[in-house]
Amino acid sequence: MSRPRDRKSADGLLPRMEAIPGKRQTLYRYHPPGANPISLGHDKIAAIRKVLDLLGEGPDHGTVKWVWESYQKSKRFLRLADATRTDYQQCAIQILDRFANVQIGTIDAPMVARYVRIERADAEVRANREKSLFSNLFAHGIDLGACKENPAKHVRPNVEEPRTEAPDAAVLARFLDWVDKQTPQRRIVGLAARYASLAGNRKVEFLDLAWPQIDKAAGKIRIKRAKQRGKKRGEVIEEIDIQPALQLCLDELEAIRPGKECLYVFPTRDNNAYSDRGFKTLWSRIVLAAIEAKVITQETRFTFHDLRAFYATQHKANTGKLPDLHKNPETTSRVYDRNKVVKRSSN
Repeated sequence: MSRPRDRKSADGLLPRMEAIPGKRQTLYRYHPPGANPISLGHDKIAAIRKVLDLLGEGPDHGTVKWVWESYQKSKRFLRLADATRTDYQQCAIQILDRFANVQIGTIDAPMVARYVRIERADAEVRANREKSLFSNLFAHGIDLGACKENPAKHVRPNVEEPRTEAPDAAVLARFLDWVDKQTPQRRIVGLAARYASLAGNRKVEFLDLAWPQIDKAAGKIRIKRAKQRGKKRGEVIEEIDIQPALQLCLDELEAIRPGKECLYVFPTRDNNAYSDRGFKTLWSRIVLAAIEAKVITQETRFTFHDLRAFYATQHKANTGKLPDLHKNPETTSRVYDRNKVVKRSSN
C-alpha cells in the first residue's frame, strides 16, 4: 500500500495507516486486511493509540481501565438511566483505584470476593453496586475478547436488609409543616416530599415534572414511569388522579414558584429542573437542619425514597390492596409494603 512518505503528517505512522492532508487538518485512517478503511480522526497520537488497541498492542489494552473506557461508549451503557450511569461512574472510582492496570482476564472469582467482602467491608451495600458494575465490565470484556468468563457471577452479594419502617404519619406531618415555614426553595423541596407521599412517584420521575403534564380539567397528572426495559422503555405512562390533598400541594407550588412563566413544578432558583445530585444535597441539608431543630430525631429520620413506601403502605391500609408501582407486583410487596397489620376476613 502506497503512502505519501514525503509528507510530514505521515511520518511515524504504523503499518497500514495513512494520512490524508486536508485544507485545515489531516485525516488519519487504518486499512484492515480485506476490509474498508477505518477513520481514526484528526489527532495523530490518538490515531496511533487506536490502532495499537485494535492490534492488541496498546499499553492499556485488556486492562480494567481500558474495558471501562470502552464500556462507557457502548450502547448498553448509554441505554442506562442517567442516575444509573452516574452511580456507575462513582462505583468505577473505587474499582479503578485497585484494578485500573490489572488485565481483566487475570481476575478470578476469589479476587472479586475479596474485594466485595474484605476490601469494601466498611461499605457493604456500596460494594454490591460495585460488584454489579464489575459484572458488566466482565461481560463487556468478553465482547472485546479481553476475558473469557464473568467471575463476578460466582460471587454472592453482601446481605442487604431492606428497610422495614415507613415514616410515621405524625412525624412526617410535623416535618412537612416545619419545612413549609423555611425559605421558598426549601419549601419547594418540602412540597416535593409531600407530593411523593401522596402520589408515590420516584424522585427521578417528577424532578422535571412540567405544568403541561398536569391536566386540571381532567384532574390528572401524567408521568412516564422510570425503570422500564425493552420495548416498554419510556412508554408506560402513569396517570394519577388529583385528590384534594394533592391539589392543595399543587396550589401551594403554583403560589410560590418564581414567576408564572416557569415551566417546572419543582424549580430551582433559576427556574430549571433539579438535577438528582442537587436535589439530594438540598434534601440532606433540610433533614440535618430538622434534626438540629428537634423536629425529627436520628431514630425517626427517613429517606426520600421512604416516602414512596409511605404512599404504598397508606394505599393498602385505605384500599386493601397495593398500588401498581412496578411491572412485577412482588417487587412492590417486598420493597414498599411496610404494613405491620394484615387484614383479612374469615370464611
